[in-house]
This record gives sequence, C-alpha cells and structure tokens, in this order.
Amino acid sequence: MRLLLINPNTTAAITDKVVAMAQTVATPATELVAVTGRFGAAYVASRAAYAVAAHATLDAWAETPGPFDAVVLACFGDPGLDALRELSAVPVVGMAEASIQAACQLGGRFGIVTGGERWGPMLREFVAARGLSDRLACVHTVAPTGADIARDPDGSLAVLATACTHAVDGGADTVILGGAGLAGLAGRLSHRVPVPLIDGVAAAVGQAEALARLGTAKSRTGSFALPPPVGSVGLSSGLAARLAGHTSA
Repeated sequence: MRLLLINPNTTAAITDKVVAMAQTVATPATELVAVTGRFGAAYVASRAAYAVAAHATLDAWAETPGPFDAVVLACFGDPGLDALRELSAVPVVGMAEASIQAACQLGGRFGIVTGGERWGPMLREFVAARGLSDRLACVHTVAPTGADIARDPDGSLAVLATACTHAVDGGADTVILGGAGLAGLAGRLSHRVPVPLIDGVAAAVGQAEALARLGTAKSRTGSFALPPPVGSVGLSSGLAARLAGHTSA
C-alpha cells in the first residue's frame, strides 16, 4: 500500500514531523510518500493562509507522481479536502475530519486543543459544516502557534496539558490535539489528561489504510464525481492537466 501525505504548509520540518509520527502507526507494508507545499504560508494560522493552502494541496497532489492507494491531508482544518476528493480516484482523508470521527467513536462530546487563537472560530465552523456541532464540547487555543509548538515541544507540554484539562472540565469525553505541529504529543500528555487524547496524524493514517483496504470505486455521479473538463490559466502543468480531465500530469 502507498499513501501520499500532503503538508500544504511550506515548512519541511513539519512534513518530517508528520512522517515520523505516521511511521509509528502505519502498517509495516505501507509506503509513505510525503510532499510539502510549493507555495503559501510557512504554517497555516489564518483564513487567508488557509485559502492559499487549499490551492497548495491540489497542486501538491497533481504534481506528485503516483499511483497511490489513498491520500492523507496532513494539515489540521483540512484545506482543500472536498476539492481533492472531487478530483482524486482514491480515498482522501483529512486530519481534522479523521480526528473528529475517531473522537465521536470514543465518547459523546469532544474537545479540540490547538495552537493559534485564530483557529478557534475556524474549527467551530469546520465542525458545523460536518454537522457535528452538538458533539463539540469546546475548542481551546493556546498562544503558541502549531509552528511554535513544533519548534519547542518540551516547552509547550505544560500549556497544552492545561488546555486539555480545561476541555475535560468543559464536558469533553475525548480531546483532539489539532495540528501537524502537535504530531506525536498525545502520547507524552496522556498521563496528564484523564480522557483519551487523539493524534490527528495517527487518526488520519489509520483511516486512510482502512479505506484503501476496502477497495471502493470512485464516485461516478453526484457532487464528488470527477468535474467536467475545464481550461485554466497560471496553474502548474500537473494541476492544469487534472482540471482538463487528464488522469495524470
């Protein structure tokens, strides 16, 4: 099995962090191919950066030779998720959606803890769009961004543990650590938080492998069927070819 991991942030160190975590949970037979966004923000932490990251996600997918059995969108908030599902012939799994689905299977209500204050309303909107607002207990953001946390994970543990405790006090039966920069920290915090902690990378990789094994076919009708071919201007050659209806760049 081959999984494509897309980090639409432009920080290669974040991609490395995602891969390191993915290697601990993927089955031994799974090959991981990771790609970092060619353009955009160093770390997505605003609506503007998120919008650019959606384009970077599609670009990275189109410019990376396959074939792959599934795609993991390794950026919490899942920029470009539904657009990529429209174009991709294989399952596409986003960290945020996978984490939320896992949380709903582990408890009644879930909390999200992440870095960067602007993510609060953005994540509440994301959960609402998935029809799960009634399952969301709270979103707690901490002052350091995900990039800050990735640079200093040891120095971030205390503030993250406090935020997770607040989430539990707010009614969360499970807590999601949101963000590629927080990958791998759930295991280091689990003894300090009395409910299950969910790592987004682990949730997404596990679900991608499971969906790939199902072997389901691409939708041929409905909103996730391939879109009609269209011309474009200013896009990478790979993405322009995919939008024009070609199956490979």
